[in-house]
Amino acid sequence: MSKIRNFCIIAHIDHGKSTMADRMLEITGTIEKRKMRNQVLDQMDLERERGITIKLQPVRMEYSGFILNLIDTPGHVDFTYEVSRSLAAVEGAIMLVDATQGIQAQTMANLYLALEQNLAVIPVINKIDLPAANIEKTKKEIIHLLGCQPQEIILASAKTGQGVVEVLKTVIDRVPAPAEKYNKMAKSRSNGDWIDYDERPLRALIFDSTYDEYRGVVVYVRIFDGMVKKGDKIVLLATQAKSEALDAGVFKPEYKSTGELKAGEIGYIVTGFRDVSYARVGDTVALTKFSHDTKALKGYDEVKPMVFAGIFPREGNEFEELREALAKLKLNDAALIYEPENSEALGFGFRCGFLGLLHLEIFQERLKREYNLNLIVTVPSVAYKVFKKNGEGLIIRSPQKLPDPSQTDRIEEPWVSLDIIAPKEYIGPILNLVQEKRGIYKNTEYIDETRVILHYEIPLVAILTDFYDKIKSASSGYASVNYDFIAYRQADVAKMDILVAEDAIEALAMIIYRDEAFKRGKEVVVTLKETLPKQMFAVKLQAAIGGKIIAAERISAMKKDVTAKLYGGDVTRKRKLLEKQKKGKKKMTAHGKGSVEIPSDTFIKLLKR
Repeated sequence: MSKIRNFCIIAHIDHGKSTMADRMLEITGTIEKRKMRNQVLDQMDLERERGITIKLQPVRMEYSGFILNLIDTPGHVDFTYEVSRSLAAVEGAIMLVDATQGIQAQTMANLYLALEQNLAVIPVINKIDLPAANIEKTKKEIIHLLGCQPQEIILASAKTGQGVVEVLKTVIDRVPAPAEKYNKMAKSRSNGDWIDYDERPLRALIFDSTYDEYRGVVVYVRIFDGMVKKGDKIVLLATQAKSEALDAGVFKPEYKSTGELKAGEIGYIVTGFRDVSYARVGDTVALTKFSHDTKALKGYDEVKPMVFAGIFPREGNEFEELREALAKLKLNDAALIYEPENSEALGFGFRCGFLGLLHLEIFQERLKREYNLNLIVTVPSVAYKVFKKNGEGLIIRSPQKLPDPSQTDRIEEPWVSLDIIAPKEYIGPILNLVQEKRGIYKNTEYIDETRVILHYEIPLVAILTDFYDKIKSASSGYASVNYDFIAYRQADVAKMDILVAEDAIEALAMIIYRDEAFKRGKEVVVTLKETLPKQMFAVKLQAAIGGKIIAAERISAMKKDVTAKLYGGDVTRKRKLLEKQKKGKKKMTAHGKGSVEIPSDTFIKLLKR
């Protein structure tokens, strides 16, 4: 127990977390050099392609006689819940700061989460080998933020390996060993006597899980009390689901069976559950014989998704496959929530909640790649609170559920606190952008003489789509953002329908501000005109609120050269063929309503627009 150190790496996106983990694995000999590759802890192809960490990933290393359990965490704001779960399973955190960029918004957000858990924080300045590295400036920022001494900050380059050995030694010195918190109030079920100290009850926190086709649900756990062995009868305290520990082991980073896990260790338990709903993140694993007297661990705060979108299979017979895929992804993505939804136009599907647009995009891509599903994803929206005139209150996550305006008293939308870190010379463009997005300025905080933190309150829907790209453009790429939900506030909004060939497309309906109706409607119909393929007939594209058309475009019909076969003769022959073609197109337009298929990539283009 005294030789165990549990820690994670926290940082802003692209500050070198995965590369630092790679060097640690090399130095400790956890992975053979011939098997080594970049971003080795990023298990998904999607992570390596995008160069970002999406899923937390634990690994066990051995160094200088100590067991080091590392959890690599994501850096994007959409995956903060992954970070919070990692922090609850460890005693220390390496705060990694890019020497060329300094403290960024997500660095601060993750640091505050670590401090809330009372973790030992080790500041490390990474990428010191780069020509643009400003080590002294970055040191001052860290000292200002943490109040630490200069000698406590480690200088490193994860790419070259410089300073990584010092980081490992500092983890051993500064991160405390896990404390055994035995449940002394547990009593033997047989005679009511105190349990012998050697028979202390198991308490293991589930911080992640996955599904194995052959072995069922595999839970990732941190053992806080007692131990678990292969063959033990176990129970999950929240769901009361009972099973047998088919195996137990550690991450190297692949599964390595040890047959048991003891207090203080991080590893996995093969539960054998085939029903994926039994294993919830934050639940406590206990031994069945002590379950009545074992108090559950605190677990995690319930995640609050901010963005909602409908997910429908393009083929109706794939609904059950989609349901199974969602259940399995939920195991591996605790921030995801979903509920069944029925649409007249799209059939049966699910209304899913996400932490942000990147979360939605990654989720959609995983369904496509891992489960080979062809999907329709509706335009995302936030959750609105609707108060009816009869006093009834509703939470609306879909534009289709919005009540008739004549029955509605008021509608409230979610607001968030927004922190923007940027060089002070870009304050002007950022202020203008946030003001355009209905943001309310609160105050400015100086990190040092060159960089500031701008604090705002802003509607969540205003930063839902293009805000991140625009803030990067306004700051020449130097700004970083972080946000947290604060409250619901009244909003003047309405439902906008999109008509394609005079038929309303449910998947494209959205809730918008009334004073932006024309602008938003025009954006959508123009985007559709650019992305929808031409048909054999002219297609009307319209945006409407109620019965009023507020914006319109038209896709001209696909033309075929019907006169190509003519080799001469009177011009009237040519006119007859063209007139015949024109009449045929009119007929197709009359009978072709609703026959325009919307390609799935159109929805993504609308999101980014």
